[in-house]
Amino acid sequence: MAKDIGIDLGTANVLIYVVGKGIVLNEPSVVAVDTKTNKVLAVGSEAYRMVGRTPSNIRAIRPLKDGVISDFDMTEEMLSYFVNKLSVKGFMSKPNIMICAPTNITEIERKAIIQAAEKSGGAKVYLEAEPKVAAIGAGMDIFKPQGNMVIDMGGGTTDIAVLSLGDIVNSRSIRVAGDRMNGEIVSYIKRKYGLLIGEHTAEQIKIQIGTAYPVPNDENTMTVRGRDSVTGMPTEVTVTASGVEEAIHDSVEQIVTAAHSVLENLQPELAADIIDRGIILTGGGALLNGMDHIISERLKVPVVISEDPLDNVAKGAGILLEHMNQAAKKQDN
Repeated sequence: MAKDIGIDLGTANVLIYVVGKGIVLNEPSVVAVDTKTNKVLAVGSEAYRMVGRTPSNIRAIRPLKDGVISDFDMTEEMLSYFVNKLSVKGFMSKPNIMICAPTNITEIERKAIIQAAEKSGGAKVYLEAEPKVAAIGAGMDIFKPQGNMVIDMGGGTTDIAVLSLGDIVNSRSIRVAGDRMNGEIVSYIKRKYGLLIGEHTAEQIKIQIGTAYPVPNDENTMTVRGRDSVTGMPTEVTVTASGVEEAIHDSVEQIVTAAHSVLENLQPELAADIIDRGIILTGGGALLNGMDHIISERLKVPVVISEDPLDNVAKGAGILLEHMNQAAKKQDN
């Protein structure tokens, strides 16, 4: 028998949950291609190590941008590679796949995601909204008649949703998230220090000393190496946490504003539930120092970071699939 799988097809990482086993794969969403032959050389972690370090004929491609497919063929190659790696297919059967997407994608984007999953070897493919699945993976009971609010901050998008009775009541998806912050760090360091750094380095800066909350006299620093934009020579500078906060300030503001607008348009009962129960933060962005603090302070609502923010979407997809399988079995009986 084929084992059903839940996929968090993220802009930065792909996570796969196999029903009965849990999360079995977590790799970067990167494909390395030889531009001369169009041959795929590496996928996932191996390809990610090549980013910014390849000869001219090898390109490291991120097939997803802002939470949606920007390169269909490469997404299909990547998914097929991961699905085959897991050997979840049965002798005669294919797995059902549940895949997650941002709430505001277009019909064309929806079809592209479903098609890529079908071509990678899925029998039936289900598409679910990312914040709904993240809420389930974070342990929220969204099927009761009460308001639950989730902010899922990924690489390409931040999805904000209020859920009740198993569905989304109000939501917003903005293309401002981890990748945008990395880009802002790159620009800031070039502007302030005349140092050119890559995406990889920016990500490390964000993880190690990044903060969403202004830190007075915080002396958290990091030595960053790159190329001097004037001399072209390798050099290093010391970057501070308050500098990183300044760099990503606009993105943080946009996320807080989007969350505010979702709350503003709620029915009073649901708003009361959220004041009572708080907001759950999931996704990689939940790990950004002070993010919970700034949202809580500005929205006047308690904010909790979920237990395994990076795994919530994949886990939620797996849980939903298990529910569906149980419901189908009951019907058969």
